[in-house]
Amino acid sequence: MNEDIRQLEPKAIWKHFADLNAVPRPSKKEEKVIAFMRNFGESLDLETSVDGVGNVIIRKPATTGMDDRKRVVLQSHLDMVHQKNNDTAFDFDSQGIQMQVNGDWVTAKGTTLGADNGLGVATIMAILASDELAHPAIEALFTIDEETGMTGAMGLEPGILQGDVLLNLDTEEDDEIGVGCAGGIDLTASQSYEPEVLAPGLLGYTITVKGLQGGHSGMDIHKGLGNANKIMNRLLLEAHVQGELHIAGLSGGGLRNAIPRESHAVIAIAKENQEQFLDMMEGLSAGIITEFKSLEPNLSIEFDVTTTPVTAMPHGIQERLLKSLQAAHNGVYRMSPDIEGLVETSNNVAKVVVKDGGIEILCLARSSSDSSKNDVVRSLESVFELAGFTVVLSGEYPGWQPDMNSSILRVMEDNYKKLFNESPHVAACHAGLECGILGQNYPGMEMISFGPTIKGAHSPDEKVSISSVQKFWKLTLETLKDFPKV
Repeated sequence: MNEDIRQLEPKAIWKHFADLNAVPRPSKKEEKVIAFMRNFGESLDLETSVDGVGNVIIRKPATTGMDDRKRVVLQSHLDMVHQKNNDTAFDFDSQGIQMQVNGDWVTAKGTTLGADNGLGVATIMAILASDELAHPAIEALFTIDEETGMTGAMGLEPGILQGDVLLNLDTEEDDEIGVGCAGGIDLTASQSYEPEVLAPGLLGYTITVKGLQGGHSGMDIHKGLGNANKIMNRLLLEAHVQGELHIAGLSGGGLRNAIPRESHAVIAIAKENQEQFLDMMEGLSAGIITEFKSLEPNLSIEFDVTTTPVTAMPHGIQERLLKSLQAAHNGVYRMSPDIEGLVETSNNVAKVVVKDGGIEILCLARSSSDSSKNDVVRSLESVFELAGFTVVLSGEYPGWQPDMNSSILRVMEDNYKKLFNESPHVAACHAGLECGILGQNYPGMEMISFGPTIKGAHSPDEKVSISSVQKFWKLTLETLKDFPKV
């Protein structure tokens, strides 16, 4: 199956992508891919090093006639988001991604593909391995843990890099040249409780919300897609308000940067209320499914009888949980007043877990404005703290402010027009890119982000356009050949 991938053009990229995708590379568990990348650099007799946090740096001298050009840092991250469909049996810690070709798209079988940011990594590998391509002096920077904290970029020490211009290969539209991005911050709300033993005569039910698209909590947040945690909360809150409901367990969502696709609850109700409960839930579910039918055609909500749980949350804590989740903002918080169509500030209610006497709610707030980011965070803090939760903020990273006068932007705009007979879309994005962090330690470095077209990143629907990879490769090679002079 993956052999078909190696035959795609440009083979220089796809063969390295196939090699990379054979290596397990979850965020926080990058040991195997770090060793893989170190071996790759050393096999080419290039100067290769691993810094204190695990970033891999490979250096390659300029080709003949290119010594008068600015030095380039080619940068991508090694880790990938690991998400799979519930009915897919797959071990991300030991298995390589299974890929397939579907028309102009490469996808994976029931899992994320890893095109984000594996195609950037593979492109840099192809450049490093080539004896034919013209390029300035290269520092290839492969960072770790971009998806769950950007700790690789944060841990990169000042002075390690000597480059003048950084090309970040992590944008997901082939007609876009990225010049800015949002910053972000993680919010975790937690609370413990003593489970109560349930009275006899109750009936156990499971509620399952599934079939949502999910996606990138930055790049896709403006689409109004369904959030499984918020949909589940609507169901549970209505049942709580209308009658007797006991929540024994709740699990929804996964990673902070992925819009949650599924949620599963275990509850108990009074047997005599079963008919009323089902009528109410089916009516509410039908309304929600109709509400999302154009955006989420595969959304389903299921109710199944199960073994009656022995214990559940106390009523008061349950009420505060459900009402705080109902009030917690999810989705776009504010659009940019300066850049048309750009989300300025958002929040993703990414994960909700009720288990073994503990509640944990994970959010990721993003913004290109520090003041607006602080505003949405204070709003979330207020909601959860009023409900008795302990709120912890962590993992904050800065945004990247555009420089519309950089020499590399002029080169890339000109080359794009020359190659494709149209102008690129020069824009900032609502995703978190490492450029903002790297720019703190290297404030004089020019930066640009670009890449092939990737859809459904951070979800099992992730796919990359084959023709866009060809387009991206042409632009990359032309940019390196025409790199700005010192």
